[in-house]
Amino acid sequence: MHFDLVDLRLFLHVAEAGSITAGAEHAGLSLASASARVRGMEEQAGASLLERGHRGVELTPAGRTLLHHARLVTGQIERMRGELGEYARGLKGHVRLLANTAAAAEFLPEILAAFLAANPSVDVDLDERPSPEVARAVAEGLAEIGIAADHADFSGLVAMPFRTDRLMLVVPRGHKLANRGRVAFVEALGSEFVGLSGDSALGGHLAEHAARTGALVRTRIRVRGLDAACRMVALGAGVAVVPEAAARRWTGEGALSLVQLEDPWAERRLMVIVQRLDTLPSHARRLAEHLAAA
Repeated sequence: MHFDLVDLRLFLHVAEAGSITAGAEHAGLSLASASARVRGMEEQAGASLLERGHRGVELTPAGRTLLHHARLVTGQIERMRGELGEYARGLKGHVRLLANTAAAAEFLPEILAAFLAANPSVDVDLDERPSPEVARAVAEGLAEIGIAADHADFSGLVAMPFRTDRLMLVVPRGHKLANRGRVAFVEALGSEFVGLSGDSALGGHLAEHAARTGALVRTRIRVRGLDAACRMVALGAGVAVVPEAAARRWTGEGALSLVQLEDPWAERRLMVIVQRLDTLPSHARRLAEHLAAA
């Protein structure tokens, strides 16, 4: 039985995403190539690894066994890369980093740019996920490092403080909520929203809290990116909930107003999470320590 590293990394991505299509995209493969590789793995294993359905795929018992070993093998390869990379120029180490919307969009660009400039032998694969998914992926070994809000379950993980993030309601000047200092999210749901694209971690987070109130987020338009959302609000398309750092970039232009959300979940502590620092490859450990110290 012969599985190469491309096979194993693809299978990890498919297992995390619950979809061969999404797994192929994350692995940098075409759907046809990924499907052929999965079929090849099943032929070699002599068993089905995935149960295909209309909404994606689920692991069979054989698939769960392969997932376990794929994590062990790819983890060991990354540790080898890290250790040899200390001696051999040009040997690249790879780190998979998952982060929620606020961290990925507002805090990480400058921090990661500085790290990459100082560590030319390390590549980082950054992906945005809701905080509970980030914590779950790190716990299951699907990512070496995560940045997540502290409402997620960090059981069994090492968590290090990163940033404090506050979600704010942004509304156009003259909106009925513009002069309110504080407002509950449920009251904001009476307005039409500028939302983020469907794969946004923040968008899913807000939809979940709206559902708990028994209401829906009435979204007029979805855009990709926090700055685009703030710009649409400033132009009168609706209201939005965004991290405070994103909102503050727009208040100076006088086109929108900030209103504090009084819900407890609107203020989050972001944490850098790993399984264990001492078992990370050296390049991944450097990144985790860099993030925690930034």
